[in-house]
Amino acid sequence: MFTIAALYHFTRFDDPAALRGPLLQLCEAEGISGTLLLAREGVNGTIAGPRAGIELVLAHLRGLPGCAGLEHKESQSAEQPFRRLKVRVKKEIVTMGQPDVDPLAKVGHYVEPEAWNALIQSPDVAVIDTRNDYEVAIGTFQGAIDPETASFRDFPKWWEENKARFHNKKIAMFCTGGIRCEKSTNYLIGQGVEEVYHLKGGILKYLEEVPESESTWDGECFVFDGRVSVGHGLREGPHELCYACRRPILPEDMKRDDYEHGVSCRYCVGETTVADKERFRERQKQIALAEARGDKHMRFLD
Repeated sequence: MFTIAALYHFTRFDDPAALRGPLLQLCEAEGISGTLLLAREGVNGTIAGPRAGIELVLAHLRGLPGCAGLEHKESQSAEQPFRRLKVRVKKEIVTMGQPDVDPLAKVGHYVEPEAWNALIQSPDVAVIDTRNDYEVAIGTFQGAIDPETASFRDFPKWWEENKARFHNKKIAMFCTGGIRCEKSTNYLIGQGVEEVYHLKGGILKYLEEVPESESTWDGECFVFDGRVSVGHGLREGPHELCYACRRPILPEDMKRDDYEHGVSCRYCVGETTVADKERFRERQKQIALAEARGDKHMRFLD
């Protein structure tokens, strides 16, 4: 059984590049896979491995400057959900492209999972899903607004174009684990929105703690690992990943004529050229050959 830890923490790192080497070495030594991002604004990532190794990495992270209060969300998987390890230094730990956004200065009011239903069912509250369109497509909260954004970077533009819709409304926001809401709520506060709330721990914490019989969540929650989606109780969902476009698809989608493993699915079959598809087929051929040799060739789940 593999332990999966999803985490993020905003703090100030003077030299994130200097933190990378020791963190990478520890993860490699403990058999950890997944992704960790370091930036001047903090750390973000999801990793998986033996419980003892995960605990050592979490202890290491909490020993970094300003990270003593780092929290994580934990789940289990029978198989390793990541194919390799990446520890990278980035400009942002979640890309919004707004240099004035600073979650350390101020964020929205945190709402515990058990209080979320009452908040979002209030008539004076507008509920906004801050995730990408392909994530929203497989599950969201009842009554939530879908900005239909292809990436988190698109959210400020969407808000600017739609803010008049939310005059005199309280805003409640949510995302997978909470990190996107740290930035988006700070952004809205900077835009003059007076009452902004967000789901503490994100959808994952809600699905873990709120009984399905009391839930206002419909569908599955997309996750950025080999499980692809999870449902109530963080049970692994039915979705697979299209390796061509990285969208979540259902088993019945793989039976359609427009599905070709690693080449196309119902969503992307019309988005790529004949040349693209030939390139994808060659890629799949090389992956199959590498796996037959027992090599780690190219991986797409992480």
